[in-house]
Amino acid sequence: MLIDSTYPKSFASDNHAGVHPDILAAMAAANDGDAPAYGRDRWTAAFEEGIKEVFGPDAEGFAVLNGAGANMVGLALMLGRYDAIVCADSAHIATHEAGAAERLLGVKLMTIPTAQGKLQPDDIKARLGGIGNHHESQPAVVSISQCTELGTTYSAEEIAALAETAHEAGLRLHVDGARLANAAAFLDCDLKAITTDVGVDVFSFGGTKNGALAAEAVVVLDSELTRAVPFLRRQSLQLASKMRFISAQLSALLTNDLWRQNADHANRMATRLAGGLEGIAGVSLAYPVQSNAVFATLPPTVATTLLQRYLFHYWDEATGVVRWMTAFDTTPDHVDDFLDDLRKAAM
Repeated sequence: MLIDSTYPKSFASDNHAGVHPDILAAMAAANDGDAPAYGRDRWTAAFEEGIKEVFGPDAEGFAVLNGAGANMVGLALMLGRYDAIVCADSAHIATHEAGAAERLLGVKLMTIPTAQGKLQPDDIKARLGGIGNHHESQPAVVSISQCTELGTTYSAEEIAALAETAHEAGLRLHVDGARLANAAAFLDCDLKAITTDVGVDVFSFGGTKNGALAAEAVVVLDSELTRAVPFLRRQSLQLASKMRFISAQLSALLTNDLWRQNADHANRMATRLAGGLEGIAGVSLAYPVQSNAVFATLPPTVATTLLQRYLFHYWDEATGVVRWMTAFDTTPDHVDDFLDDLRKAAM
């Protein structure tokens, strides 16, 4: 669908938002003169030091171009040719990356039906029976999305329990952190508390959905894996030649906790939107609102009317569940105008 000025603020995706002014300014500053390519520049050095400051001295950050690429590089570090990934059936790597893990990594996804998109330790244990059996793919990695594809958030305690279960079985824990900032903002904690401090081995740190133009990072906490990243990043077509512009975006997000400001604002707008649904006939929340995502169940006529004016997506058309996303640049007026139109459509 083409998007033009006839549409008001989009609620379809935080990818629809523009770029935060501070990030644009950082990119403009990086555009002053020449600089070495492929990450041998001072902006990338600053970003890599910023990762250590935020996630701990043993954390190694690698800038990449997009979230799916970050996942493929991060997962490839931990997988052999006969291995498998344990993940929720709603995980982004299982539903929205066009089979990249199977095609590019050549591994099996052991998907698990979950409540509210969240794996439990017993889910992992249930997939361990084939370890050592040469007839079966060998589970090697547990991968979770933070926040989940249903907008829910793992607590630090929940992640620690998953990491403990995985490590006891000889598996590693990967986190798809496309919206890691939103999770930390919801939990009111720092980024380290839900990664380094709870036993995560490799994770992605998303910037694109949080005010950046195109910037993601693979962060490795297991030192045994670090050496392979530059080669896998290159093989995966995720090595930017003019990396200073990617690194400048990530550094801007890490400076003065811009990542938190953007994520917290987006989360608050989602909470405002969810709160405004109360009392609207036929409209209800499908999942708890724990990030910048609101999943709601709508009557078909209401959804059809709204879709004539606003951009958003059905999540499950059969059950009438839609997804509304807010972003760093969503305003209270955007939300209130949307709610007014929703109330009129539901009358």
